[in-house]
Amino acid sequence: MGNYTSGAELPVGLGLALEEYKAMDYFFSLPTQAQQQIIDHTQTVQSREEMLSYVQSIVAAK
Repeated sequence: MGNYTSGAELPVGLGLALEEYKAMDYFFSLPTQAQQQIIDHTQTVQSREEMLSYVQSIVAAK
């Protein structure tokens, strides 16, 4: 698995969910390791609704 954050490449579903919650700036303000943990977790997400819920939980924790 590549390190998505070293380029500008995010999994599409994560990028769309971050945009929906206006959380892209927040995501990129996180340390690289935290970004990678979020990206790694998205590999287990099975649906759009699950992705939105996951991103909402990240945003709510800030």
